[in-house]
Order: sequence, then structure tokens, then C-alpha cells
Amino acid sequence: MAQLILLPGKERSAFKHHPWLFAGSVGRLEGRARPGDTVEVLADNLRPLGRAAYSPKSQIRARFWTFDAEESIDDAFFKRRIAAAVALRQSLPELRGQQGLRLIHAESDGLPGVIADQYGDTVVVQLTSAGADKWRNAIVAGLVKATGCARVYERSDSDVRGLEGLGPTTGWLHGEAPKTPLSIDENGVRLAIDIAGGHKTGFYLDQRENRALLGQLAAGKDVLNCFCYTGGFSLQALAGGAKSVLSIDSSGPALAQAQANLALNPKLPADRAQWQEADVFQALRDFRKAGKLFDLIVLDPPKFAPSAAHADRAAKAYKDINILGCRLLKPGGLLMTYSCSGGVGLEMFQKIIADSALDAGRSARIVRRLAGAADHPVALNFPEGEYLKGLLVQVD
Repeated sequence: MAQLILLPGKERSAFKHHPWLFAGSVGRLEGRARPGDTVEVLADNLRPLGRAAYSPKSQIRARFWTFDAEESIDDAFFKRRIAAAVALRQSLPELRGQQGLRLIHAESDGLPGVIADQYGDTVVVQLTSAGADKWRNAIVAGLVKATGCARVYERSDSDVRGLEGLGPTTGWLHGEAPKTPLSIDENGVRLAIDIAGGHKTGFYLDQRENRALLGQLAAGKDVLNCFCYTGGFSLQALAGGAKSVLSIDSSGPALAQAQANLALNPKLPADRAQWQEADVFQALRDFRKAGKLFDLIVLDPPKFAPSAAHADRAAKAYKDINILGCRLLKPGGLLMTYSCSGGVGLEMFQKIIADSALDAGRSARIVRRLAGAADHPVALNFPEGEYLKGLLVQVD
């Protein structure tokens, strides 16, 4: 096995079990290693630090599989890690009976570069690192063993693979395509899932509990759902008795799927739903000019900051959209606002929202901090991780 030897003083992050080693920390590679190969990581004094997947084309030069220098990285390793991740979800009472679950959340489950979401008897995997790509067969076998799923589909087509020197790859890895369209029941609402063409692996599972919360808050309210995608929040608002729900997205196909999802739920009051294809920023400015106000607004924009280097630019975008949101709320109205940007932490996001309310000339208070669903754990030793942050704010 090749050895990756660090520069003096660069072993500190490994001692804290941070899963990444950047190129600037590496002194030399002894032996030969291809992309995705397992290497032994050593401090400059040759103290063993663990074993990692090597990625020579990435600025993240290696990702730790284990901090146990004696643990073998083989098929059995992935079987154990995947079984542990699945068992964690099975142990949480709030996840029982859910048809859409995240089974593996990359570094948070000790499997860097591996995402796996389950929709009924179908599992969708996304492999974003050289190491995960190399162990594809073992990962699929571990998922089939741990879940008993009928099929596994790969959605490894995210841009981040390019940073690893990898091209996109998609397709069936186990089993065959289902004979009927894939859909799940989420807290009483039926939703179609497009695993081949939808965002991420087909749906944003991390918002499950927040969608349910919106349903509990929506009764009798005029609701505005911005960046609505395929309508998950919108349908929960209708199910909760909203007076009206206006949903906006810039994607026509996403809105078409949202309306198709509404049709899957004939008991929901379709006459209370409106759909608008538009740039959300411009639409909110137009509502402001027209004097239109809402009781409850959902702001769930796409990722504005892929890394900390983009945080300043992202902060401006988050502030702009939240100022507009605050100005469109009736007195006592509620704002559910979110960020999924890895470069924007919770403390920074909270400050952005506070400043947005002030600049909008409104008094505001945080009613609740909103996090991702229970099946999306956050690794505390990995602050760069991409995870959902949200706030429920009341505006006077």
C-alpha cells in the first residue's frame, strides 16, 4: 500500500478526525497510487494516522475512510459501514414508515463521497469522489444486503465529480427499472419521484419535517412558496388547510411535475393553488410594487455558496431575497427561510436574516431553528459539510 506522508504540523486535522486532507498538507507520496486507491496516511514523523482514498487531481488530495491505521478497506468494510448507517435510520422512531429516506450521508456516516437515498424499494446512489467511484460494486452490494431493495440506480452526474477527474455516470446498477412510475407517500401526501432527471437523487428529502411543520402552520393562511421545485411544501400547505398557495419557480418542467403531484392527491383543494413560472427575485419585487402581502412565506433557494470562498457573494443573495420576503409579510406573518450552502454556517445565516429584517424596516423574532430531517445527520467534526440550515421567523 502506498503511503501519503504529511508536512510537519499538518496532522492536526487528522487528530480531530476531520475527513479531508488538502493538497497543501501533503509532503510526498511513497509508492504508486491511482485515483481512488487506498493509501496509508502518515504524519511527517511517520506516525500512522489512518487510511484514505487518494485523489491526485483534486485539491482534496485524500479522504479518510478510517482513522484506525490497522483497519482494512475491503468489501467487508463497506458492508459494515453501510449496515451501521441503515441501522441508525431504523432505530429512529420518527423515520418508521417513511417511504423516502436518506440511508447514507457521506462523511457524516464515515463514507466520504457516498450518498444513498431510498424511495420505497428503490435506492439511488450518488458517488462524488474517486474513492467512492472505485468501490462502486462493494457499495451497491452493501446497500442491497442492508436494505433488501429491489433495485439500485446511480445518479453520479453532479459537477463536483469533475474536480475529482471523473465524468458523469448514470444508470441501473442492480435490478431493473420499475414498471410503474416511482412515487412515495410523505406524511399523507403522494409525490412522484424522477430519479433520472430530478434534482439530486430525485427529491429533497432533508426538508421532510419542515414540510410537515408548514402543514401544521398553514390553516387559513395565504401562503407563498418560493423556489417551489416539484411542490412538496405547496402540497403540505394545501393539506394543512391553507386559504391559498402561490408557488413560484423558474423551471417550467418542475412546475409541471408539481401540478402532476397535485393531481396525485385528488382530496387536496386544487382550486386554492396557483403556479407561476418566474424569476423569484423579480416576482417578489413585482408583488411589492403591487402591494400584495402574505401570511406565510417559504424561501428555499438553491445553493448560493458551494464553499466558504463564495460566502460573501452568497450572503448578499440571501440578504436580498430575505429583505424582499420580510417586506411581503402581513404583520405577525411567518417566514420559513433556508440555506443549504456549505459555505454559510448557522451563525452567519442567522445574522443575515436579522440584518434582512432590519433593512426591511420590520421587527422580527426567531420562533424556531429548523434543521434537516433526522436521516440527514451532521458530522460535528466536519464543519464544511453541506447541510440544511433554516429559521422560522415572525415579522411584526
